[in-house]
Amino acid sequence: MKAEVLKGHLDALLLATLEGGAQHGYAIREALRVVSGGRLDLPSGTIYPALYRLERAGLIVGRWATVGERRQRRSYELTGDGRRALSEGRSSWREFATAVSVVLLGEQPWPATG
Repeated sequence: MKAEVLKGHLDALLLATLEGGAQHGYAIREALRVVSGGRLDLPSGTIYPALYRLERAGLIVGRWATVGERRQRRSYELTGDGRRALSEGRSSWREFATAVSVVLLGEQPWPATG
């Protein structure tokens, strides 16, 4: 899948991946790849800057841990604000996906308002 398609949705995808608990960056990347059947095989250069941005925004918190004797690994987990942002991201996605499906697939639109 082209990276351009993910613009505006990457943050919600990363937050959703962390919903089940803390994970380190490579595990997050792998989870996206596996759950999507390989369609979201994103490079580290896409994942890590987004994780840093989410951390600066207070949506996730990162903690360093020692793996083995000397290796350091940073794991990330959702904050309360991150859980709220994920909920908002899901609502936004549903609205967007419905609108696109109406236009591209000719699916029945939702009831008219007003």
